[in-house]
Amino acid sequence: MKERWKLLTIILVFAAAYYVPWASPVIRRSGLEAFMMLQEYARDHVLTCLIPAFFIAGGIAVFVSQASVLKYFGATARKILSYSVASISGTVLAVCSCTVLPLFAGIYTRGAGIGPATAFLYSGPAINVLAIVLTARILGWQLGLARAIGAVVFAVITGLLMAFFFRKDDAARATGELFLPEDEGTGRTLLQDALFMLTMVLILIFAAFAKPAAGSAGLWPAIFAAKWYVTAGLLIVLGFMLKIWFKKEERVTWVQSTWGFMKQIFPLLGAGVLVAGFMLGRPGHAALIPDHYIASLVGGNSIWANLFASVSGALMYFATLTEVPILQGLLGSGMGKGPALSLLLAGPALSLPNMLVIGGVMGAKKTAVFCTIIVILSTIAGMIYGAIVG
Repeated sequence: MKERWKLLTIILVFAAAYYVPWASPVIRRSGLEAFMMLQEYARDHVLTCLIPAFFIAGGIAVFVSQASVLKYFGATARKILSYSVASISGTVLAVCSCTVLPLFAGIYTRGAGIGPATAFLYSGPAINVLAIVLTARILGWQLGLARAIGAVVFAVITGLLMAFFFRKDDAARATGELFLPEDEGTGRTLLQDALFMLTMVLILIFAAFAKPAAGSAGLWPAIFAAKWYVTAGLLIVLGFMLKIWFKKEERVTWVQSTWGFMKQIFPLLGAGVLVAGFMLGRPGHAALIPDHYIASLVGGNSIWANLFASVSGALMYFATLTEVPILQGLLGSGMGKGPALSLLLAGPALSLPNMLVIGGVMGAKKTAVFCTIIVILSTIAGMIYGAIVG
């Protein structure tokens, strides 16, 4: 399969080199915008934002047991606990829309109720820690916060609605305990693990701390002036934690997990940035698609603009994090902030290939209802957010 993808890539690159009319001023400008956008990401977001976020995701994957999370979806678990765990599982499991499918299939077919299972299915990719961080860093903290809150709320509402609509089917299913491996002791306390994760989060916050606007006074300029001293101090603290609290094998596994995320995501993100830059350009810089096309489809905050963004996001496939540069280009071309949130809430959790796999697990009817709920909720959330932020 990998060889086929390599061959396809070679063919596409050759076709682009052979057929793309680079003599056209529009094509040349679009090509320049693609690489200017890639340079912007490399300079402003990779070292101070993405690298720390990758290490956090690697730490979550290694030091937080997936078995500890998934065991709360069994038939005997309390409902409030099941939905609470399911709604925030994306931040804990750090999975993408592809990785969540086998996990969902496993817990659903082994006895999880359709409510907690579909809440987990939505939450897994929607609250991916890397995606939330990058959204807040590039598209603004308001949109990042709205995405995080909306995803958690959506997960619970979706699960409750699915459980209500299919309560008879759920009762008739054979339910039982989920058989998961026992957790192995690490020798650390929960407080030590929490402090370790908190230190990495603080490193991310201070390293990515944006420069205040000119003329600003008070706390923010002072924090910005001291950001690298604070970051250096936190790195020293993190080094001591790694030396004292963690075994060598754990440190190696953590680095390997982080490298795994980077190998998987960096090429996809780079390709996504280039495509978004070529098609849409950077904010304030025109590229291949004229701005008035975007504004006519998803400009403003009408119900049709939000619905179109939700349906488009639900059908399109977004590789992990690529929705961020695409949204950056769309916003710069005239997309409304409400439709942007609609696409962010519907897109990462759904896609046409994703729907086909889900349909094979729980049937076409349940899949259609699940997707409809996501589209409707995303449309409503976009309209509310657009009305609030203007």
